[in-house]
Amino acid sequence: MRQRLSSEPDRYRGRRRVPTPPRSRYAAVVTTAFVGAGIVALGANALPDAKSVSPSVLDELKQASITSQDAAARAKSDDRATRDERGGKTAAEQDTWLLPLHGYDFQSPYGMRWGKLHTGIDLVAPEGTPYQAIHDGQVTKAGWFGGYGYAVIVKHADGSEAIYGHSSAVTVKEGQQVKAGQQLGLVGNTGHSYGSHLHLEIHVNGQPLDPVPWLQDRGVDIQLEVEAIYSEVAAS
Repeated sequence: MRQRLSSEPDRYRGRRRVPTPPRSRYAAVVTTAFVGAGIVALGANALPDAKSVSPSVLDELKQASITSQDAAARAKSDDRATRDERGGKTAAEQDTWLLPLHGYDFQSPYGMRWGKLHTGIDLVAPEGTPYQAIHDGQVTKAGWFGGYGYAVIVKHADGSEAIYGHSSAVTVKEGQQVKAGQQLGLVGNTGHSYGSHLHLEIHVNGQPLDPVPWLQDRGVDIQLEVEAIYSEVAAS
């Protein structure tokens, strides 16, 4: 038997692994793309296709959207109304107050005259000049009224009353509802009067008040013959 010399190279100490060549970049990219496409496909399968949803479900979704829009619109409208109530005028402040007539001379203001209280103001105008209601209300008197001569009394919704005295004629009836600006009668010189004029009084809780500041609080300057409605038009 031949002995192997120690100096002889050992050719067969074991099997050598044949090194596997590294995968190319192209193969890695292809593999990654394939895996990613699979994940996307799985995700797509998890979401419902619009074409696969039944018409009844689509109708329910549309109805829910419309209902949500209506609710939002109502909320916006309510919010606008709330802002208007907070920052706007009250219903009483929005009512119309007007001058009783135009082209008059302001004379005899409210106050003491000849030792007696003159409980109204006198607006001098030619006899037969039409005069009108300063505010909406109900006619509680239309006819002869003692020292006022022919007079009209209108009670307003706030409880105040306006008395129009010394008329030559009245053109409304008791119990009639009138609007601001509606004709009530004609300027005259009846009753305890000294010349053709309209006598105007304002009563609150049965007591006469000075019509000048009272009407000014409602946008009517009877001394300057200015109405709030004209001021608003000029401002706009």
